[in-house]
Amino acid sequence: MEYHHRPHSPPPSDDDVVVIQMNAAAIAAVDEWSSTNEVDDAAAGKGGGLTRRTFSQAYKMKHRTPLEFTWRQVALLSFQSLGVVYGDLGTSPLYVFSSISLDDPGEADFVGILSIILWTFTMICLVKYVFIVLKADDHGEGGTFALYSLLRQHVNFKGNMPVPVTHLASDINLKFHSKKRILTSKLLKFLEQSTKWQAVITYIVLAGTCMVLGDGALTPAISAVQGIQSRSSSITQAHVVLLSVIILFILFFFQKHGTSKVSFTFSPIMILWFTFVAFIGLYNIIKHYPPILKAVSPHYIIIYFIRNKRAAWETLGAIVLCITGAEAMFADLGHFNKSSIQMAFSVIVYPSMILAYAGQAAFLVKNPSKLSTTFYSSTPEPLFWPMFIIATLAAIVASQALISASFSIIRQSIALGCFPRVTMKHTSGKHEGQVYSPEINYFLMVACILITVGFKGGPEIGQAFGVAVIFVMLFTTNLMTVVMLIIWESNIALASLFFVFFFSIEGIYMTSLMNKILQGGWVPFAITAFFLIITLSWTYGRSKKGEYELANVMEREEFIKTVTTRSRVPGVCIFCTDMMNGIPPIVRHYVQHVASLRELMVFVTIRVLPVRTVLPEERFIIDKLEPVGVYRCIVQYGYMDNHNMEGDDYVASVIASLKEIAENDDEILVLDSALINGSTFVLGRTIIKMGTRHNCLKRFFINNLYRFLQKNFRSNMSSLKINPGKTLQVGMLYEI
Repeated sequence: MEYHHRPHSPPPSDDDVVVIQMNAAAIAAVDEWSSTNEVDDAAAGKGGGLTRRTFSQAYKMKHRTPLEFTWRQVALLSFQSLGVVYGDLGTSPLYVFSSISLDDPGEADFVGILSIILWTFTMICLVKYVFIVLKADDHGEGGTFALYSLLRQHVNFKGNMPVPVTHLASDINLKFHSKKRILTSKLLKFLEQSTKWQAVITYIVLAGTCMVLGDGALTPAISAVQGIQSRSSSITQAHVVLLSVIILFILFFFQKHGTSKVSFTFSPIMILWFTFVAFIGLYNIIKHYPPILKAVSPHYIIIYFIRNKRAAWETLGAIVLCITGAEAMFADLGHFNKSSIQMAFSVIVYPSMILAYAGQAAFLVKNPSKLSTTFYSSTPEPLFWPMFIIATLAAIVASQALISASFSIIRQSIALGCFPRVTMKHTSGKHEGQVYSPEINYFLMVACILITVGFKGGPEIGQAFGVAVIFVMLFTTNLMTVVMLIIWESNIALASLFFVFFFSIEGIYMTSLMNKILQGGWVPFAITAFFLIITLSWTYGRSKKGEYELANVMEREEFIKTVTTRSRVPGVCIFCTDMMNGIPPIVRHYVQHVASLRELMVFVTIRVLPVRTVLPEERFIIDKLEPVGVYRCIVQYGYMDNHNMEGDDYVASVIASLKEIAENDDEILVLDSALINGSTFVLGRTIIKMGTRHNCLKRFFINNLYRFLQKNFRSNMSSLKINPGKTLQVGMLYEI
């Protein structure tokens, strides 16, 4: 098998990261190359061909495989999920009723509000997420990226995509790659031919991801504030704000120690929380207004809207807070399994929340003046201080879940090449997904404190929180509809019913929240815009760099002539490049400034696929190039895998794998000699400068924003864990 250096096939990418992106021409070229080597792909499954098991020995990583759980194990996972998944959703009774503003409410109003809460909570949390969305996992992983990953595995996205991924014929054989159906639907064909709709889906994913980060900044703020609200006159609003800031500072300060250090306390806290709110709710129902359970009839919703008209519509912006955290059931799926999350919600969370909201509504029927302090006012006097402590601890748990989710989202974004690299530290030796990013952590801390102090702990925080929540749900509804039609091949009437029903519910809430834009609702949009500008600037800069490389790639003949005319010295030179099928122009620049080349040259490309993980035995594709002594290695990862090129063992395993394709003993001797004489990693560091023939907006994105990101975010040397003492960075100016 031979790699062909095609002038139109090298894919563009970030200047120094080795995540691959390809335009339509490049994808076609690689697919053409792949189709000519399907025999080799088939041989790989038998231990030969492309897959080199010896090479993969250095990358033995613990990957989760589907397991069969007993009911006892599922029950244990359900218990653990309470402290991770349901912190945000479970603490919603702290602020739902207190966020509602209604003039002179009466019994019918509180029954109507409760009816809206019951049906919203049931339809969104139980029906949509527990029964439907949880089934759309990517081999156990959930969240926005999992839905997008599923679509990318089934749909061949083309064109200049913000999150480009290559396709090889052998991808379908990967264990964690979803298998395509033999018969393709008309919708699938339409989507594969429409780059416009592919771009729309991609931008929905990016916007949804950035909105979740906004959720991550707002959840700690509202949880801390509402967790320490009190009916005591000795605790003023100024005290609440001050205590909230202290709690937030401590919470973010201890993030560097990792959630595993304190996670053993989370689930017991939430068990206490759910138990207390359920029994207090039951107590309030019995004591104050037992008929409150009649709110299960939806006709009270109609009565409520007839009575209050526009005011009823405006209260939806506060009522929507009852489903905050529902997205966490799907986003945190990878930490548990579907059965455990469904069991925890159905057995503990759902009944507890229903009793809590019903109890608060029953209390308000008799005490309507206590609406602004509903939670603590409805708590019996002997339980006030115990509940105050539990509520504060539960609020911290709720904050932790969204902060950890933000770290995971940024990590996945970096892996897919749509976000500049930040520091990612693994806080657990057992769980690959537990990571910590100092930069993201401190950004969220500053954002939370500014939001808390700026709004003085007022209702504006709740309104901003509601906007973030409902938009994430709308994005999920859109993506789920596409998944149902493309992947599940559901009946179009059933998929349409799902879309119309849930989009209508969430859309109505959205219209109410849009009325609160100037009253705090702008905050999540500001945070989303901030991260979107970073993402789009980064991906746009990478695409322009790719266009330059595509036009200036080294031809096969030029490369052979350049290498053969240079003197060769002992040792190994590993070029980290993002091209699977070509030589980037920076190699020409490097050769022009060195008098000699190593006798062994290996072009290493890291390819991140839109799958959760790639097994070690599926990770490597190796082959010879021309002239003698030049090789290429493609290293494949999923978006949850850890990249590591650290230590001499990496180079030794490269040499061991190359020996497997050696044609004679002389070639093996050359490989051994090169290993003994040391190795060097060569990485590109390019600067893009856009000329005046482009408009000022494009020049601003490239010459200012993209260059700022290049200079101030981490380099690939630290991201790939390459030994700095063996690394040479080659700089080059790309004038476009």
